[in-house]
Amino acid sequence: MRVLTRRLPSPPEVLRRGPLRAGAFPSRLHEPRLAALLGSWLGIAFAVCFLTGLVSHFMQHPPGWLVWPARPVWLYRLTQGLHVATGLASIPLLLAKLWTVYPRLWQWPPVRSAAHALERLTIVPLVAGSLFQLATGVANIAQWYRFRFFFTVTHYWVAWITVGALLVHLAAKATVVRANLGTGRVGGADPTGRRDAPRPPDGGLSRRGLGIAVGTAAGVITLTSAGQSVPWLARLDLLAPRRPDVGPQRLPVNRTAVAAGVVALARDLGYRLEIVGPRPFALGLDELRALEEHTARLPITCVEGWAADATWRGPRLRDLLDAAGIPPGATVRVESLETRGGYRSSEVAPPHARDPLTLLATGLNGADLDIDHGYPARLIAPNRPGVLQTKWVHRVVML
Repeated sequence: MRVLTRRLPSPPEVLRRGPLRAGAFPSRLHEPRLAALLGSWLGIAFAVCFLTGLVSHFMQHPPGWLVWPARPVWLYRLTQGLHVATGLASIPLLLAKLWTVYPRLWQWPPVRSAAHALERLTIVPLVAGSLFQLATGVANIAQWYRFRFFFTVTHYWVAWITVGALLVHLAAKATVVRANLGTGRVGGADPTGRRDAPRPPDGGLSRRGLGIAVGTAAGVITLTSAGQSVPWLARLDLLAPRRPDVGPQRLPVNRTAVAAGVVALARDLGYRLEIVGPRPFALGLDELRALEEHTARLPITCVEGWAADATWRGPRLRDLLDAAGIPPGATVRVESLETRGGYRSSEVAPPHARDPLTLLATGLNGADLDIDHGYPARLIAPNRPGVLQTKWVHRVVML
């Protein structure tokens, strides 16, 4: 421990030039109190974003011990909407936080001890991870995939790295945060902790002014993008990349039938829907349409953050499972005509498979299902990510 805390010799003073010189950053906007306040707001946003991101990840990649409920039907819409909203609101908070603390890069001496050097090194994964998460998150909601990695898995693991670095950083800065946010907070200190920092010239932006500006920016971004998942904010939906009411049958499409390569198979008059269980059977198009139909008003929520309510029509999945002799406690796999892609099939656990609102939909918003929405049949289930609402279904198999 003494090796880590032993003070290292300071570099020669002749090297203290430019941003390294004393008083190089006189603005009070670089003070620890403002940095602590911005860090607190950013930490809350990151915490919400991280927890709601875990919800989405575990729904798409469920561990064996987790059974996700089918009700309430709006829960995933809420959690994913919060995930995207807090991620977008974090952008001005992070930029302001980085601007406030960047003079610490030029503190003197650059390294006081081995422990101080380690503390400074932990900033690298924190800053790099934060910028990576926000940049790729914005690219994802805009469906701008120019990176060569699988977004959801990479986003998940980098989130853990970033949060781990954040916790280490908070532990290292706990004393500073308490001093600047508590009742006995210090004031007038520069980013290196000295109390003799030069006062800024009159007329500059105050700490309160910067805080209001950053908070306003975060609020405006939230209000003008949340309309893609919150219906009563739809008229303010200026910055969101998607409108939830634009698309075939007033519903957006992420992956078209052409992109999935299923146009010919979906329109084939010889299409058969197979239900594989103890009493397997298959249905042609006319037989599928002749089944008893039910209607469900359900939202479809995409990982990109948009959500839209729609009225779906078709046979209940549980009725088809019962006809095939599939027991109530069984998980089933719903398979698409699509032959490639990470989401060409999805597993449906009993809470969703047996829910009366879960349909193999053949109709949408009063008309037959459009081919881009999954014609001739698609899965629609409550409280489930859109990527798991398998389109162009041709087979249901008991696992």
